[in-house]
Amino acid sequence: MNRQKTIGGPATISGVGLHSGQRTTLNFLPASPNSGVVFERIDLPGRPRIPVRPESAIYDPDAGRRTILRKNGAEVHTVEHVLAAVAGLGVDNLIIEIDGQEAAEPQDGSALPIAKALLAAGIVEQAAEKRWLRIQEPITLNRDGVELIGIPHDGLRISFTIEYDSPAVGTQVASFDLSPEVFLSEIAPARTFVMHKDVERLRAQGLIRGGSLDNAIVIMDDGILNEKPLRFRDELVRHKVLDLLGDLFLLGRPLKGHVIARRSGHQSNVEFVKRIHDVEEQSASFTGLPPVPIEGVTPPWDIDAIMTIMPHRYPLLLIDRILHMTDNRVVGLKGVTVNEPFFTGHFPGHAIMPGVLIIEAMAQCGGILLLNKVSRPKEKLVYFMAIEKAKFRKPVRPGDQLRLELTLIRFNGRVGKMSGKAYVGDSLAAEADLIATVVDR
Repeated sequence: MNRQKTIGGPATISGVGLHSGQRTTLNFLPASPNSGVVFERIDLPGRPRIPVRPESAIYDPDAGRRTILRKNGAEVHTVEHVLAAVAGLGVDNLIIEIDGQEAAEPQDGSALPIAKALLAAGIVEQAAEKRWLRIQEPITLNRDGVELIGIPHDGLRISFTIEYDSPAVGTQVASFDLSPEVFLSEIAPARTFVMHKDVERLRAQGLIRGGSLDNAIVIMDDGILNEKPLRFRDELVRHKVLDLLGDLFLLGRPLKGHVIARRSGHQSNVEFVKRIHDVEEQSASFTGLPPVPIEGVTPPWDIDAIMTIMPHRYPLLLIDRILHMTDNRVVGLKGVTVNEPFFTGHFPGHAIMPGVLIIEAMAQCGGILLLNKVSRPKEKLVYFMAIEKAKFRKPVRPGDQLRLELTLIRFNGRVGKMSGKAYVGDSLAAEADLIATVVDR
């Protein structure tokens, strides 16, 4: 069993805030199981606490170049490197005392000094089981050339692509399966960076007042301004992986999934975290009658459970998760991403999910409902015989999440009729009555 972790004793780091230029000290203290990571502003009256949770994270397009938490009348800024070290080492529970608004940027602009301080304090297991947050179905954010995609994966994998006009940077791509060992050797040493042409503009905005060649890489058109060489050939994209790792820990617990990012920054990372959280909340809060199991498998089902019953595979497996099932009703999810193969030829340049595939997704969901009503479902197949009263109400686009709801109208042990509806949020996208028969494989 994977157990939660904290540190064995106190640890301290000090440094100058990258944006404020103010010196701060962070004291890391052990915390009890299931308490999560909490910042405590010891410089303010009442020592307000700011939990690391999605609802504490500020999505502010004007903030830029930093991750901010706000709660109980207090804020803490530029927490991404600290949280990257916490996440990278697998720490779950921690109290972080801070004596100013901005987290210290110790020594070199990477997360390695923070990670070393935590390691020196000792990483210890606790009695409670780790509380993973698992991406169960594709989740996407696609806006203004920035793309973030989360898909199911047994572990945490981060893939990142950066694209800069500068010939010194160009396009860099990196992908890592995260573990404490990989984090320490491949991610934590990567330093923050800035384009030289942006420095004066950022300072005029009140940012990077604490920045220097000691704690940031400055990129010129023909190379770097720093005397010390790059630590990795692709150090810049590795640092973006580091930032994203820290921002993903805003979920408040460790993530399992594959997150694919292109040209993303802190603000889009925060928006994506909130989207993951909203999907989880929607799944957890769905209410109805107690679920009925298929051979001991009780909803919600992930994609692995679905594939033990369904014969379909890519590119025609069109359901990602079963949220809920009773004797006569099933609710499933289909995440629609821009990478769906049908978008290549269906209205190129104006991506719309084909209506017949929405019906197919409903049919697959309904097939699971019918298989739930027969013995030895793994020895059966569902063939659809008729589609009636099909209507399409709303275009389905990349980034949408289809909620598929099917209700059984009648079933004689072999042939069944179901009423199906597909929703995007609260809006009805499509509906149809479906007739199908259960046959031997």
